[in-house]
Amino acid sequence: MQPDLKKQTYLNQKGRDKPLISSISQTTIDAARRYRLSRIRQRLVEVDCGAILLYDPVNIRYALDCSNMQVWTAHNPLRYALIFANGPSIMFEFKGCAHLSENLETIDEVRTAIGWMYMSVGNRVKENVANWADEIADLMASHGGGNERLAIDRIEPEGVAALQRHGLSIVEGGQITERARAIKSDEELEMMQWTIRVAEAAMARIYEHSVPGVTERELWAHMHFENARSGGDWLETKLLSCGPNTNPWYQECSDRQCELGEMIAFDTDMIGPYGYCADLSRSWTCGYTEMTPKQRQLYAVALDQINHNLSLVKDGVSFAEFNQRSWKIPERYQPYRYSLAAHGVGMADEWPVVLLHPDFDHNHDGHFEKNMVICVESLIAESGSESIKLETQVLVTANGCKRLDTFPWEQV
Repeated sequence: MQPDLKKQTYLNQKGRDKPLISSISQTTIDAARRYRLSRIRQRLVEVDCGAILLYDPVNIRYALDCSNMQVWTAHNPLRYALIFANGPSIMFEFKGCAHLSENLETIDEVRTAIGWMYMSVGNRVKENVANWADEIADLMASHGGGNERLAIDRIEPEGVAALQRHGLSIVEGGQITERARAIKSDEELEMMQWTIRVAEAAMARIYEHSVPGVTERELWAHMHFENARSGGDWLETKLLSCGPNTNPWYQECSDRQCELGEMIAFDTDMIGPYGYCADLSRSWTCGYTEMTPKQRQLYAVALDQINHNLSLVKDGVSFAEFNQRSWKIPERYQPYRYSLAAHGVGMADEWPVVLLHPDFDHNHDGHFEKNMVICVESLIAESGSESIKLETQVLVTANGCKRLDTFPWEQV
């Protein structure tokens, strides 16, 4: 069979042979930066914290739009940011990298970070953590306005103890950043939409190369290629599999060759241009064959789950109400189910995570709010079958939700 004409047209429109060049203006970028930093400060005031110390590179990118070796620094805590509720924002950068913060209006001062992880300082951990804590405490005294409550998104135990010896009260900062990031500005949405365009161009490349003999890893490489050449950052997972590798789910791509008629399923988990995430899933057959009756049945069930749950996502709907009214997965599919029905997304997967109804236990208070971006997911399989994985990314509005991705579903 030939590739689906609708997808082939889509592929050509997305610029298969050239990287996608963003037309987003500097005015839009600057407005998004101001908005995001204001969201962090607003949350600090609401929870009565003088400042927040950020180590998570995604949080630093959100607050200050300053990125540097983000994957590496996610597991090597050697750069951090201190943002005051009513004071300056200070970026502590890896040595020799101060120039990366130049001309960023979100940053008032750049200092050299003091690292104290064992890998980098060996037996000087105690000395370095003391110097680090002295500097943070001095800044809190100067800019905290007498508020000694310091929020931190993630930190090793030695750091907490050192700051507490200075009389600082440590507050868990994850809830601050998650709630701040949850509500998107119009400018953020414009940048996220661009990341989705890049992801869909990558999906089109995967579709075009979904022919017998290609390996899972070769297909997944097209996602990396399109993201990298279009200014994106990284892929959070390697979730692409075919045939029997699709069930159970979560088997990351391998050197297995895809065979004619097998289902190919994937989840993009792509951190793209401007640091925004495109989290989309599709499933289709290798070689553009028509689905077998079993494949068609599973796909129709998965699409029914997606469409039913999309109809419930609306400003003001509580997570408990969504769960109560959500699509109920038939018993024969439950052993192979996905753990969640929906989750937030921004610069990565975010709060809230609304578990699938068999697992829902009021894990989150709260409700969908206007300008949240939510991913609605489905994974359907049964004993001995392949899996169908589908996911779409939507904007919450007062009247329902608006899909942000446009890559076609399969015809069933």
